Amino acid sequence: MKNSYNINRRKFLELFGCSCCGFITSSCGTTPITERKQLIIYPESVINRQAAKAYENLKNSKKIKLITKGDDLDDIVNIGEKIAKSVSIFFKNKQTVDPTENFDWEYILIDNKKMKNAWCMPGGKIAVYTGILDVAKNKHGLATIMGHEIAHAVAKHSVERMSQAMAVNVTLQISDIFTGGKISQTRNTIGRATGMDVLQLGIMNPFGRKQETEADYLGLIFASLSGYNIKESVSLWERMKEANKGKEPPQFLSTHPSSTNRIQNLKNWVNKIMIEYPPIIT
Repeated sequence: MKNSYNINRRKFLELFGCSCCGFITSSCGTTPITERKQLIIYPESVINRQAAKAYENLKNSKKIKLITKGDDLDDIVNIGEKIAKSVSIFFKNKQTVDPTENFDWEYILIDNKKMKNAWCMPGGKIAVYTGILDVAKNKHGLATIMGHEIAHAVAKHSVERMSQAMAVNVTLQISDIFTGGKISQTRNTIGRATGMDVLQLGIMNPFGRKQETEADYLGLIFASLSGYNIKESVSLWERMKEANKGKEPPQFLSTHPSSTNRIQNLKNWVNKIMIEYPPIIT
């Protein structure tokens, strides 16, 4: 019985390994510009539909107040449309697929001074909170923020995160089958003892920081292509660091790089990006 189990186990692992390798290989994508290899399992079209529905629900929610007119909203729309147009022209000039070709761009401004935040859902659904406008200070700072958020959508980071989570979950389930659940037991034991998820710390957080750094880099490129002064990005993050003083967790506990590391990265990138990605004349 034992030998039979071992043979079946080996055959299963061989078949599973081969099928997984073929599946993962066929599901690899590449991040625009940086050309980083990505695992893309989850359908982008599904996520875009889900994002559009969630965005519509948010707009109709009584829990938020939308600012529907004024200079701040005009700036957000104008900057967003300018970046969106520059991104499309850039990829068209490169004769490569435009990752935003199926995006339905939309912009909202949420009245919440306490929230220093902005985001871009898959498919180009953007929200900016009034609290971050004081940190942005000007159009160039706001373009840095919006370029970063748009970069997440262009690089399909949400699709990649969901795909990775799916792959990790499948791997854990298979591992538990052949270890009698020891992987999950160890994870739970460490979690109870430390209050930390080792997979979150060891896999998801570093992966999140990699995506955030990539979005910083691509966001600068998009802002530069759109004619904004990306040198302002350094001042922006210095202001952001001051605004978050005492609230920022150690980097290894966070899905985001520390403000200090971000500022140094920006300083290293700015001049090179300005030369290699000058404004597109539209």
